[in-house]
Amino acid sequence: MAPLIDALAGHPWLRQVVVHTGQHYDERLSAEMLSDLGLPQPDRFLGVGSGRQGEQTARALIACESVLLEERPDMLVAGGDVNSTLAAALAAAKLGVPVAHLEAGLRSRDWSMPEEINRVLTDRLSDLLFTHSPEAGPNLRAEGIDPTRVHAVGNTMIDSLRRFEPSARERAAWRRWDVDEGGYVLVTLHRPSNVDRTEQLRAIVGALVALAGRVPVLFPVHPRTSARLEADGQMEHLRAHGVTCLEPLRYLDFLSLELAARAVVTDSGGVQEETSALGVRCYTLRPNTERPVTISHGTNTLLGEHPEAIAHVDLPEGPPTPAAIPLWDGHAGERAAAVLFDALAGPLEETGT
Repeated sequence: MAPLIDALAGHPWLRQVVVHTGQHYDERLSAEMLSDLGLPQPDRFLGVGSGRQGEQTARALIACESVLLEERPDMLVAGGDVNSTLAAALAAAKLGVPVAHLEAGLRSRDWSMPEEINRVLTDRLSDLLFTHSPEAGPNLRAEGIDPTRVHAVGNTMIDSLRRFEPSARERAAWRRWDVDEGGYVLVTLHRPSNVDRTEQLRAIVGALVALAGRVPVLFPVHPRTSARLEADGQMEHLRAHGVTCLEPLRYLDFLSLELAARAVVTDSGGVQEETSALGVRCYTLRPNTERPVTISHGTNTLLGEHPEAIAHVDLPEGPPTPAAIPLWDGHAGERAAAVLFDALAGPLEETGT
């Protein structure tokens, strides 16, 4: 959201209220994220917190409805596909507030993923749909979405990446862990399908240990994953066998590690995109992806649900070759802002304001 928030800032006739639901929240990481992205403190912090899918969505729905009733906005902009995205869009639609969805049209067609439910329903509720990859438009047309509501703006996540790439590269975060540039594999895993199933998680641990026998492995451990590893006694096993387990990293540090990685192993959608833009080889431990452009135009390879494949991933030599993906050019936030300005200016012009 940061590039769009930045592009909307400072316009005399537009008041912007930034709401942080607190669905994903760690006090230190939240402050560092705001600092790294150059964002001001949010106008509203809702403190939704973690919890079961329905519980978390319900808390976000109640909290977002209260904000909307107090602020009475002319438009709600929701980003991504988390529970808070759907909750905010549903609260707005029920109150008759138009909804714009940033990152619309992504589809994995895997209904076991909570994110798939969130993104499909949010798109159905939205008046403006901002797509960021070529396949998103056809996905929406196939679902009967009016094409006049769909706007191809590009990938705002890549806006942030391009803006902060020089400072992340200068940071050279890999040096802290005594590894060489281009000489390690970066790992990030957090999806329930991988970390909440004991046998799957143990197989992942075994594969990471085997991979660490070939190349240094840096593993910033998501809090959810950390809890599962600690409960099963696997965290110490990883450390004892050469896997460097790290605390969650701030944005610039993680981007710095991505830039210098020989390869990345992940189950994150955003990391699939970032590595493709950077040209870093990516291996995704999932049977599908809602971001097929990272395979057709990028550097991503699906490993399915087969952790043993992690141990045998190809480790390419030579410098990375960034992918040329349409509209991933660092200006997506500006294009989305232009559409919003036009949409909001219409009613003002009709009233002569």
